[in-house]
Amino acid sequence: MPRGARLDAPGTLHHVIVRGIERSNIVKDDQDRDNFISRLGSLAKETGTAIYAWALLYNHAHILLRSGAAGLPTLMRRLLTGYATSFNNRHRRYGHLFQNRYKSIVCEEDPYFRELVRYIHLNPLRAKLVDSLGKLEGSKWCGHAVVLGRRSNDWQDRDYLLRWFGNKEGEALKAYREFVKQGINQGRRPELVGGGLVRSMGGWSVVKAMRRLGVKEMGDERILGSGEFVEQLLEEASQKIRHQIPTQDLVDRAEKEIRAACKKENIEVTVLRSNSRRRSVSRLRANLAMELVQELGLSLAETARQLGLSTSAVAQILRRNK
Repeated sequence: MPRGARLDAPGTLHHVIVRGIERSNIVKDDQDRDNFISRLGSLAKETGTAIYAWALLYNHAHILLRSGAAGLPTLMRRLLTGYATSFNNRHRRYGHLFQNRYKSIVCEEDPYFRELVRYIHLNPLRAKLVDSLGKLEGSKWCGHAVVLGRRSNDWQDRDYLLRWFGNKEGEALKAYREFVKQGINQGRRPELVGGGLVRSMGGWSVVKAMRRLGVKEMGDERILGSGEFVEQLLEEASQKIRHQIPTQDLVDRAEKEIRAACKKENIEVTVLRSNSRRRSVSRLRANLAMELVQELGLSLAETARQLGLSTSAVAQILRRNK
């Protein structure tokens, strides 16, 4: 079967998996690792890509990211081509280094963000590159140490990740570390490395039970998420305007509307974009989501980025307020 086009728009959450061709190593030593990670960091900052979790192993790498204005294909093309050229020159080799097509799965944020962070950051421990959680916490080749504050990367969005675990840094760090620890015995999580109905629902047994009950759920191999999320994403992808990068003028107008609305309601913009569940904040987010999409013509993905929401959350707001 032909491969489907990549689904991407600014603000889309992706689980990206890069593998060496024929399972060959993509790094041979720490100099290679530094090269790969420094390129990833520089390009993330340059393209406005948010990196939340990552792990570099011998023959593959995992990255959880939110694409920026330049788009995922631009980031990955520059990363993989530049690194492969450098690697080949250094090791005096020729030919392809990576599988021809990296894997990218669009992920529904609310149910999967925390699980993906844990899965990715535990990869070195599962692969026995480190032999304990303590060693993982100091590893230079995984984003886990950065989240805990043991190492520093100015291109890794540590603050956004920790907000999923608590409002104060201390309590968030404690909750995050415990959450990761609880995942050690889970083993491989095949449902988190691909899309489609079976993975999104958690296995064939669940899908079969749904079919017996006559429950229909939409799936797509490029997407990890509920049927409702899949349907909304494909509908958005089918409309060309939703794929277009918003003009700077449109983004500026959106930011101006947000600042004015926040000032009127006496709510800080940072609070609006946080995980605050205060009724006044939630109401303002909903009103702004409606205004930015329906009146300003902003895409769901860019509206989500501006308001600190997931794309599916914006879609739900629009459905509730039809």
